[in-house]
Amino acid sequence: METERYVCPECKDTGFVFAKDDRGNEYVKPCKCKALKAARTKLEQSGLANEFRSKSFDNYRTYDNKQLIDAKSTAMRFVDTLVESKTENAPSLMLCGQVGAGKTHLGTASSIALINQGIAVVYMSYREEIVSLKSKVIDEASYTKEINRYKKAPVLFIDDFLKGKVTEADVNIVYEIINYRYNNNLPLIISTEKSLENLISFDEAIGSRIIEMCRCFLVYFKGEELNYRLYRGGVA
Repeated sequence: METERYVCPECKDTGFVFAKDDRGNEYVKPCKCKALKAARTKLEQSGLANEFRSKSFDNYRTYDNKQLIDAKSTAMRFVDTLVESKTENAPSLMLCGQVGAGKTHLGTASSIALINQGIAVVYMSYREEIVSLKSKVIDEASYTKEINRYKKAPVLFIDDFLKGKVTEADVNIVYEIINYRYNNNLPLIISTEKSLENLISFDEAIGSRIIEMCRCFLVYFKGEELNYRLYRGGVA
């Protein structure tokens, strides 16, 4: 008879295994594969593109540069702190400044590390999703459904925040998302080429909220020598 094949031979794809307590009593507990399967599902639901999913802390290159080393360390501490806080008094992370320094890489690595710890993250490509949201404004039900995905996500990763020309409609949508998350203590991961001064001058109400949320985990890349794409031949 042909041997049955299982994705997880330990639990035979049931999601549960038998174990014994200190007294030798047998009980049923979730298999390790159950958590991994849940993490994979969360990754699929995050919206992260396939090409981003290989970006990890392990393959973020620092080139012995202090700014890059500190940035990686800050992102890793953010993940540890958020996992420990269980989203109560949850911190946020901002990666801002120099083009090509690996902001998206560190934001993605942080997102995947959180997902692997069972914390759901939703990815928002700023330029694309702002256009999509504006196109739905006249359809209240459709707009509400889409914007709630970003307002209410356990963790929201906004990539390339404020990229391109910003309109008054953009400001209104961004405020709705940021203000909701600020008032409900929902953490953010933000990557942006803007400086802190740029964020405040863009809109003081939005910028001040983001800076306050990210005050403990704020990375500001400064200097063209940090540009992976221009000077290192890498991909940031």
